[in-house]
Amino acid sequence: MGSDEARNEATASPATALRAGAGRAPDGAVPRRAGRWSRPVAGVVAGSACISASAVFMKLSGTNAGTAAFLRCVLALPVLVPLALRERRRTGRRPVSHLLTDLVAGLLLGVDLVFWAASVLHVGAAVATLLLNVQVVVFPLLARLVSKAALSRRFLCTAPLMLGGVALASGAVGQPQPGSDPVAGVAYGIAAGVAYAGYLFLLRLGGGRAQTVAPVCVSTGAAAVAAAVLGGLWTGIDLAPGWPAWGWLAALAVFGQVLAWLLITTALPRLAPHAGAALLLLQPVLALLLGLAIGERPTVTQLAGCAVVIAAVGFNSRTGKARTGSGTADTGHGRATR
Repeated sequence: MGSDEARNEATASPATALRAGAGRAPDGAVPRRAGRWSRPVAGVVAGSACISASAVFMKLSGTNAGTAAFLRCVLALPVLVPLALRERRRTGRRPVSHLLTDLVAGLLLGVDLVFWAASVLHVGAAVATLLLNVQVVVFPLLARLVSKAALSRRFLCTAPLMLGGVALASGAVGQPQPGSDPVAGVAYGIAAGVAYAGYLFLLRLGGGRAQTVAPVCVSTGAAAVAAAVLGGLWTGIDLAPGWPAWGWLAALAVFGQVLAWLLITTALPRLAPHAGAALLLLQPVLALLLGLAIGERPTVTQLAGCAVVIAAVGFNSRTGKARTGSGTADTGHGRATR
């Protein structure tokens, strides 16, 4: 495959990437047998639906940030460990270098989970989920620094607009939701988004191989350690939150930590770099609807900010028409999100 063809295929849309080249996967991806859950777009959508409920489950648990982040990981491990052992018998041991990548990624995930939970408590489930979109700016910058990936014109134009939308959505600019703390919420949300971008970047580096459960299991264990340290020092960890907190945290672990990440880890390495932006469009909308269902009432300016962010991400993730012969395409660099 020539360099021009490779670049054009790598920047194709998810649907185009699945159809192109008799079903060839994006660059660096591992083809799998066709099946209901083997299709990366289906996995991304299903994982996004699971994760969109995470903020609501966390808020309904009534626990602090450290407790929620730590226990969601701990409660997920009894499900993940047997699945990982079963996978190991089938695929063999995961290479040590990949395990190290999973561990470092998991530490970043633990930091992300603590700050994200704190953001939920300060600005609400819907806005906290939206604030994670700051990683849309961080992720391509990491790719630029590490792999020298070029930044598209769309990204350079839409990043300032998106950050302005985040400021509106959080309430830091305009009218915040009554009872919220937009300044703290934005700070925690940005910290979570930066850590999350690092996690996703390492996840892509370690993905695309036979193992799908092992990376999630190892990173979840590492995330539990990071959440225990950060959460324990910051908010403290309540190991006896009582009922119904245990029920909501169990739902958070099963849907937000197990199902979502297994689906996303399977799909993410098989998508073109921009394809994860579909998650960014789906998750804030679902989180907003679920937040409304539990009584959250974002203000008009916050809803306007949400619309700006979603529109900016949508425009940035659109695949431009590749210019034949030049080897370039005016397309955004995409990311996946929680």
